[in-house]
Amino acid sequence: MSDESRPSPPAAPAAARTAAVIPAAGRGVRLGPGAPKALRALSGTPMLIHAVRALAASRAVSLVVVVAPPDGAAEVRSLLDAYALPERTDFLVVPGGQTRQESVKLGLDALPSGHDIVLVHDAARPLVPVDTVDAVIEAVRDGAPAVVPALPLADTVKQVEPARAPGEPEPVVATPERALLRAVQTPQGFDRATLVRAHETVTGEVTDDAGMVEQLGLTVVAVPGHEEAFKVTRPLDLVLAEAVLARRRLNDGF
Repeated sequence: MSDESRPSPPAAPAAARTAAVIPAAGRGVRLGPGAPKALRALSGTPMLIHAVRALAASRAVSLVVVVAPPDGAAEVRSLLDAYALPERTDFLVVPGGQTRQESVKLGLDALPSGHDIVLVHDAARPLVPVDTVDAVIEAVRDGAPAVVPALPLADTVKQVEPARAPGEPEPVVATPERALLRAVQTPQGFDRATLVRAHETVTGEVTDDAGMVEQLGLTVVAVPGHEEAFKVTRPLDLVLAEAVLARRRLNDGF
């Protein structure tokens, strides 16, 4: 067969485009009164901006959707406009719902077509390294319907019988094997169609989106997380986050 008549090899499929949804509609009561948690400042910059930059730092992420408090979308849009963000990434702000699950669903509904991978990231995890973001995306590209970054537990975990009244001692009923447990972080990554189906069919209270996919009977896989992707929920976490940023400025020169 001549070169002219030999069929051309099929073109390699284009890499799936990735969008990130950041629910930022919560009040963050454990940090005390004041601005919503996502708008609290770290080194003079709101946590939300740190989180948006962390996701946009991945060259695979072409769109970041921020789900704002129901009455705060205009404020969040102004906030994004006020800070330097990567020009290669598009940004969209939509009003959220009363629960995290509702807010993620509203963010999903706002996604344009053409984004086949979706990340869901806590605004309260402002310091996740880009390598962790990329590892989650790569695992979804490799065929996993849902991916979570996770860390081994440092502490022994006890299962207890909840106390009948606050402050009462709680009887320990079991000690799970620590080697089989992981502390899950975000961003969690998903095949878009899978995540949409989960939000359309799973009801009841859930603590994360991967748990909804588990309820569909699908496999969720874990990739290595990072110690700097911790969740800022208490005043002490703010101190730790400031220390991490100070170390990064010292090491990276910014």
